[in-house]
Amino acid sequence: MIRNDIRCRVVSCRDDRDLVLQSQKRVGGEWPEFMLHDPVAQRLAECYEKLPDYQFVLVNPDGGEVVSIANSIPLRWDAGPGDLPDNGWDWALTKGLEDHARGPRPNLLCALQIVVFGDNRGKGISRQAVKAMKAIGHAHGLSGLIAPVRPSLNSDYPDVPIDEYITWTNDDGLPFDPWLRVHAREGARIIKPCPAAMRITGTVAEWESWTGLHFDTSGDYIVPGALVRVCIDLDNDLGTYIEPNVWMYHPLED
Repeated sequence: MIRNDIRCRVVSCRDDRDLVLQSQKRVGGEWPEFMLHDPVAQRLAECYEKLPDYQFVLVNPDGGEVVSIANSIPLRWDAGPGDLPDNGWDWALTKGLEDHARGPRPNLLCALQIVVFGDNRGKGISRQAVKAMKAIGHAHGLSGLIAPVRPSLNSDYPDVPIDEYITWTNDDGLPFDPWLRVHAREGARIIKPCPAAMRITGTVAEWESWTGLHFDTSGDYIVPGALVRVCIDLDNDLGTYIEPNVWMYHPLED
């Protein structure tokens, strides 16, 4: 495969707040609609205000185009990576903001989001974003980067348990899933699944609006972009999606 790798420039929210915030407005178009309705995720906006050094974009130096945006948050975790909690992404954002408010000195950086915009995918940009995130963590004296990675291709196999899915590999022995593979190529190891990384609930009408599907009976439904089935309960007018992610760990060495 011929790649057209772009060597990007890192611009943090502290460097150019307007550029980063304008880029954040583009993120919604890159996710399935239902993913925009995790109530905890609404707090991501606080990171731009309170932790601007850890939010950044990658800019193509040739034309000045923003090709990716990335978010991370420092936090304190004194147990080992193997003890990271099951509610990965929601926990990390909440804990990082709480730690920032209370003042315990962080020792880890947690990846929250890397989005590569549009047709810039397949050019090595995601790996550059991971490298930049690790460099930021190292510069702030943090000992590791943890990541509740969303194994995006798992949406093609929603009935395969996450514990099994993460054991799949390609011919090179690397993870089958492309996002797990990006992190693995940058030195991360898989720790374990976090089976309740995000929890998204809504009325049946909201889920129909988010997905374009019609739910005429209660049950578990395959929804495009969802990693597992969505549980629809007509009697209680409730749809529930509990997304599994995968904890991965990058050491940040001198």
